[in-house]
Amino acid sequence: MQLADLSKPGEKKKLIWAAALGFGAILVLWWVLIGFDSRPATTTAKPAASPAQQRPGPVAQRSNTSISPDVQSLAAFAPIEYQPSSYNAPEAKRNIFAYYEPPPPAQKVVTEATPTPAPPPPVLLASVSPSNVYARTGDFKLEVAGDKFTPDMRIFVDGRELPTSYKGPQQLSTTISAAFISAPGARQVVVRTPDSRLFSNPASINVAAPPTPNYTYIGIISPENRVTDTALVQDRNNKNILTVYRGDVLSGRFRVTSISEKELVLVDTSLKIKHTLAMSESDKGGGPLARPTPRVDAEDDEP
Repeated sequence: MQLADLSKPGEKKKLIWAAALGFGAILVLWWVLIGFDSRPATTTAKPAASPAQQRPGPVAQRSNTSISPDVQSLAAFAPIEYQPSSYNAPEAKRNIFAYYEPPPPAQKVVTEATPTPAPPPPVLLASVSPSNVYARTGDFKLEVAGDKFTPDMRIFVDGRELPTSYKGPQQLSTTISAAFISAPGARQVVVRTPDSRLFSNPASINVAAPPTPNYTYIGIISPENRVTDTALVQDRNNKNILTVYRGDVLSGRFRVTSISEKELVLVDTSLKIKHTLAMSESDKGGGPLARPTPRVDAEDDEP
């Protein structure tokens, strides 16, 4: 590159103007960036605006008039220092309608232990004979059949030991008195030893109520010589009145054994059970045939 020739008058002026323009440019840059004020530039920190107050827009100009407009325009690109303010929620007021409710008590789960099945009895009681009897009958013989009977075993009826006859490992017998069957119901029978070391399963005897005569004793006819009395009975089924004597049989099984003014006695010919029929209260002493009619003196009879 060829240097300027200073010997020429035009070249010298160009060089002077170039130097002046360069110096002026340096002054302009110094004034824009630093300024000519002797005091240091101070920047006042603005408090951070709340999020609700932050709106997009131009940054407010600083109040310092000593800063040039160019510097103020550059301040828009300065970083923002955000200092969040502390926020404390107010204490909640007490609700007077709220109260403490204790939790419900925990229910105890009762676990029942599975019952252990009882061991089978070592002695077998298969059957009793007879198994059905009528109440109010007499003594009868009870036969017990089963297995594994021993001579030491006894027959128990409703917990009472009875004299027992040992006939073999499969059979025992005893006599049941009339006192055990005086009333209807079931009677439990068990075969066991007196010390309960050996025992059997239970069996039962059903004691049924005996059949009763379906008649009502309503009157008696007694002749003067009282050779035989006649009873008047009424059948409850058809309301027929029957005349019966001592020894007659009613309904094919009830024999008349006694006739009196208070009661009529019948005996069951099959079960040998005595039944007593009391005379009806409404017919005692009543009726034209209940007793002989007394003699009445006429008014015209002479004394």
